[in-house]
Amino acid sequence: MPMSPIVVRFSDFLHQIQRLNLYNQTGKKMGDAVDERLMESVRSTVFKESETLEGTCVRIEGYDFNRGVDYTELLKSMVSTGFQASNLGEAIKVINQMLDWRLSDEVLAEDCSEEERDPVYRKSVKCKIFLGFTSNLISSGVRDTVRYLVEHHMVDVVVTSAGGIEEDLIKCLAPTYKGDFSLPGAYLRSKGLNRIGNLLVPNDNYCKFEDWILPIFDHMLEEQSTENVLWTPSKVIARIGKEINDQSSYLYWAYKNGIPVFCPGLTDGSLGDMLYFHSFRKPGLVIDLVQDIRAMNGEAVHASPRKTGMIILGGGLPKHHICNANMMRNGADYAVFINTAQEFDGSDSGAHPDEAVSWGKIRGSAKTVKVHCDATIAFPLVVAETFAKAAK
Repeated sequence: MPMSPIVVRFSDFLHQIQRLNLYNQTGKKMGDAVDERLMESVRSTVFKESETLEGTCVRIEGYDFNRGVDYTELLKSMVSTGFQASNLGEAIKVINQMLDWRLSDEVLAEDCSEEERDPVYRKSVKCKIFLGFTSNLISSGVRDTVRYLVEHHMVDVVVTSAGGIEEDLIKCLAPTYKGDFSLPGAYLRSKGLNRIGNLLVPNDNYCKFEDWILPIFDHMLEEQSTENVLWTPSKVIARIGKEINDQSSYLYWAYKNGIPVFCPGLTDGSLGDMLYFHSFRKPGLVIDLVQDIRAMNGEAVHASPRKTGMIILGGGLPKHHICNANMMRNGADYAVFINTAQEFDGSDSGAHPDEAVSWGKIRGSAKTVKVHCDATIAFPLVVAETFAKAAK
């Protein structure tokens, strides 16, 4: 077996010492005892004694395809594969811990209510799960994964950006297409095509969206005037989820299952454009943000005695909004972040879970992991090994 480079370099070093330093001025060779001490000193520096890892760390080994193709076992092997594969495996473990937790797992608190002492009730209390995602993921096929979770009431609260609302609705009216990351912007503009990464959305889709949503805004304005309805972003979203009446829409299922969908940046997208146009056509529609921040923070504050878990795809507004709400209850108990953002610019998007611990947004005892990966790759795999498997 060839010697490692570091051993070769030290061998050369020792050889030079022997040539230059092992002879005194009279040319006589120094004693063997000095030579042995020098060798032992260098050897102890290079070959420092190891602390054993056996029994405390997972051995690194990948999936053996000689066993055939077993996707469940392949995903299980992620934990022991290393790098981001291991983080993906850890994300699967943390989400399964969220799903498995019951109040009955906890020691009875001295000041708990009579209801909380009931074993049947304690067994029924599950972790409250907050799901957040950026708009590009609804533009992508991950929309169908989100729809599955909401359809089957597997999450309790949803937070997204404006595009995460409108793209769901627009897809009910017209499709999005696969393009290419390298398509020239000027060429696409001349063709009336909008690019989202390697996805293409024709301008006509937004025209259909305008035709569909403006009459709904008319009705909402009328209800505001005649019935004193106080509209909030989440109430607007529930209303349009009802109006779309399409089972491919996650907003439809959120409305049907009573799952609140929060979007504090409701005007930052095509929805904002439509509200802008509507304000000239029929001015007066008011959407109250303050009521929604009370409702959103209340979802976390009043979660007790439940634990809370956060699953956040991407960064930006959805990530911070969920984390900040959980700060109001001294932090979430579980957190899984999946994004490609880095922390070196100080952005919240790239921040690791431990930074949120410093703010009290995640508890110090929480189970957390960040997967540095495109969520379109990671999230469907995670759902396959967690929510979908638990539903069987």
